[in-house]
Amino acid sequence: MTRRPRLALLALGVAAAALARPLAVRRAAVAAVPEGMRSPACWLPLSFTPLAVRVIRALPQPPTAVRDGVTVRTRTVSAGTGRDPVPVHVYEPAGRTRPSGAVVWTHGGGYVIGDPVGYHDICSRLADELGVLVVSVDYRLAPEHPFPAGLEDAYTALLWLHASAAELGVDPDAVAVAGDSAGGGLAAALAQVAHDRGEAPVCFQALVYPMLDDRTVLRQDHAGRGALVWTPASNRFGWTSYLGTPPSPEHAPEYAAPARRADLAGLPPAWIGVGDLDLFFEEDVDYAERLEAAGVPCELVVVPGMYHGADRFRDDEPRIVAFTGSMVDALGRGLRRRTAPAGA
Repeated sequence: MTRRPRLALLALGVAAAALARPLAVRRAAVAAVPEGMRSPACWLPLSFTPLAVRVIRALPQPPTAVRDGVTVRTRTVSAGTGRDPVPVHVYEPAGRTRPSGAVVWTHGGGYVIGDPVGYHDICSRLADELGVLVVSVDYRLAPEHPFPAGLEDAYTALLWLHASAAELGVDPDAVAVAGDSAGGGLAAALAQVAHDRGEAPVCFQALVYPMLDDRTVLRQDHAGRGALVWTPASNRFGWTSYLGTPPSPEHAPEYAAPARRADLAGLPPAWIGVGDLDLFFEEDVDYAERLEAAGVPCELVVVPGMYHGADRFRDDEPRIVAFTGSMVDALGRGLRRRTAPAGA
């Protein structure tokens, strides 16, 4: 055999070994997921990059189903002089008793992708089952619009909901915030901003595997978490896009990374849910424990074997059904505490 064929065979062997190792790692990661929770997404080597984000945004976002009996309207909310208005989707259940509670929902997507139409299902479910108005915010995305753009859009929607409470038939003392992943991070930050500014009270926060702490990017050891769907590489891209600079140990702008807040006292009661295979597991558990330590009631739900975003892929799996149901029930209790008559 001549030198060139030998080199070609050697190159093929090296390439095969390089491909085999990631496949073996992914196979091991998928094996840790209960069979009923697995989805084709588990096998995809997902990694968010500028090109991937452009491709995803260019594709039409398929809307999820709206619950029967729930009407969805799109409105634009004025953000003040010199600022673009903020689009919102408003979900109204048939026969809603006025005034009712309300929920401001912020969608996930790592701060770089996502669209409210992909959350018609959960937003209309909240409206239907809780008998409330739901406002889903179409906030600006990074990297084109880094922090604080998305948060200020969410806060604009919250202010509008309070200012329009009489027109919308909403009890301003029964307004909650909720969201998943990056949207969960925005909801947590929104609760902090609302508390500090004192203009638009928030009575409860429901945080679904929230993206809370940019310092997770700086950790080298993730204890095997983050192998599926949302990876450490994607997390680095998402946070760098949102902050406008790579995360640093010393500092992040106030409210950008809610987990960096030192004093959590006085924040609204919370529900936090996460899977134990999720990259955000440690930061979410830590935030829940710190809320409790600060005197803030917080229900923490951890699902063994659940990876990031599993509820968007396998919403029929019994453990995931229970997970989402727990969040819905917690929101209902949080809103009812504010609307129940004295002595109830």
